[in-house]
Amino acid sequence: MADKKSYDTTDNPALGDEAWVSVIQKMDETYADLVHYQIEIEQKNLELEQTQGFLDSVQSSMSDVLIVCDKQGVIQQVNSALEQLTGVQAESLIGRAFVELVTLPYQNKITTIQHQLRLQPVRDCEVELLGHQGVVPLAMNCTPRKDKRGRMAGMVMVGRPLGELQKAYKELNKTHAELKLAQERLIQSEKMASLGRLVAGVAHELNNPISFVYGNMHALQRYTEKLVTYFNAVSENRSRAELRELRESLRLDKAIKDLNSLVEGTMEGADRVRDIVRDLRQFSSCQEAEKTRFDFNHVIKTALHWIIKESNRPVDVELNLPDQLMALGHSGQIHQVIVNLIQNAVDAMQQQPQARLELSAGETAKLVWFTILDSGPGLPEEHLSRVFDPFFTTKPVGEGTGLGLSISYGIISEHGGKLSIHNHPSGGVMVRLELPKLLDPPEQNAKLEPDND
Repeated sequence: MADKKSYDTTDNPALGDEAWVSVIQKMDETYADLVHYQIEIEQKNLELEQTQGFLDSVQSSMSDVLIVCDKQGVIQQVNSALEQLTGVQAESLIGRAFVELVTLPYQNKITTIQHQLRLQPVRDCEVELLGHQGVVPLAMNCTPRKDKRGRMAGMVMVGRPLGELQKAYKELNKTHAELKLAQERLIQSEKMASLGRLVAGVAHELNNPISFVYGNMHALQRYTEKLVTYFNAVSENRSRAELRELRESLRLDKAIKDLNSLVEGTMEGADRVRDIVRDLRQFSSCQEAEKTRFDFNHVIKTALHWIIKESNRPVDVELNLPDQLMALGHSGQIHQVIVNLIQNAVDAMQQQPQARLELSAGETAKLVWFTILDSGPGLPEEHLSRVFDPFFTTKPVGEGTGLGLSISYGIISEHGGKLSIHNHPSGGVMVRLELPKLLDPPEQNAKLEPDND
């Protein structure tokens, strides 16, 4: 057996003290490291608790549903919004397949989403969840969750209940419909106000042809009675002398000659009444029709005629129109615009010693234009930028709604045209209206084909 070698520090006391000091120092260093590591661990635990608490507070405050699943669609984490929606606690939801929470018609869609996530995220996908109060539609965004190596480890789904959105959309649509209806009523109200100002002049205009027709019908009635008397005598087989005498006394020859002129005059008066009524119906109609070609000259002349008839003072009018001028649009709406423009021009000249209007129209290759120049005082520069604003008016209270020019501007804009107002250098206000022009196919072909003559 080998000898056991031992070390005895009694012979060298200094060496023994140094060894113990070294051991104690090592123990102190180790203890200090342990204390440091303990502090770091406690600090990390505190940070983890704070981070977890922050994440929990964020998830619990989310109104949107949050669901975290693995690659197989098994739920790993949810937030309180899903708990409230389903009525099931998170502990009971974790570990279940997400597809179990989805209504049957949408379960295949979830499978499709899982495959699609391997290529790209899914945005605004609509699904239906089984809520504790019934089916809940959700708009969901789905994104893949990846591990440290960048491989797909699962999916994160965030869904927003569509009930509130649908309710908001319905309220928005309802408000928009009410606003549109109110706008249409304002437009129709302004149109009826314009029409009301013209009733007196139009009634006088209707009275002339109606009176003419009425007088002709009375004459025809008298002639009819004479003819009935003569034909009764003929049926009684009276002699030729008696019939000749009766014919002369009844003045039948003159009556027969007048018949054609009476009928023609009556037809002319009836046609005039028909034209006036047609213009009135066209102007007052609130129904929208398809844009068609219409006689722009007729619209201008009719509007001018109505305003001048209704005006309480004489107005000198210079009318510069081409022989024929066609435009594209709703003739009734354009008629309303021109009535408003002429009426505003006449109103602007109420305080002038002499009222004068200059109306001109023409066309270019692409548009039809119309201008009105009055002899009024013009508009202040600060008003020119506001004349098309709703409810802006320079008239006294009760004499204007401030909607005429605003509505007119909207109508012309809807037609793809332009409406502008500026002060003329020679005085007064110049209004210019432009409308698109549509050429007939034969006219278009004629412009495209070269002239070989």
